[in-house]
This record gives sequence, C-alpha cells and structure tokens, in this order.
Amino acid sequence: MIFVIANIELAEGKQAAFLEAFRQLVPQVLAEEGCIEYGPAVDEDTDIPIQVKNGDQIVTVMEKWESVETLKAHLAAPHMQAYREQVADLVKGTTIKILKPA
Repeated sequence: MIFVIANIELAEGKQAAFLEAFRQLVPQVLAEEGCIEYGPAVDEDTDIPIQVKNGDQIVTVMEKWESVETLKAHLAAPHMQAYREQVADLVKGTTIKILKPA
C-alpha cells in the first residue's frame, strides 16, 4: 500500500468551483482498481498553535493505493485527462508526495 498527498494550488477565488468539479470525479476514482481511499481536504479552523494552514488556494487530496502501479494507471486514466482539461483554468499547479508505511 502507498499513500499519496497531493496539494493542488488554485487560482484565487476558485476553491468552490474546483471542489464542485472534483467531487464529480471522486466516484470514478474510487471505482478504479487499486484505489483504497481518495478525497479532498481543506484547512480546519483550529486554535492549535503548531498547525500549518494551506489557505483557501490549496486543496489537499488524501489518497491510498494498493501499489505504485495502480497509481500510475490512475494518473493515465481517461477520466483523469478529462478532469485535468475541465479544471485547467482553476488550477495553477499540483505537487504530490508518495509515501509508504514505515
């Protein structure tokens, strides 16, 4: 199993539009072979002093996959290409971390 943490940087003021499009994608991804967990997350407003906040321009996607191979298949899936085209005007950039259990 692997964990993926994707940080998606959005154009200013585009979080609501992005999340609407992303939520339509989630069921398709969850149906993919090897997908264990997949969903968006945004900052929780707390008073915990060590919390690092991303702000409204970052949506973090929390993912679990059976393997790197299933992640690669996900990234190449036709519905992912369609999603990327759909949100191209909303997204400024994406970074991912791929982790394994320690």
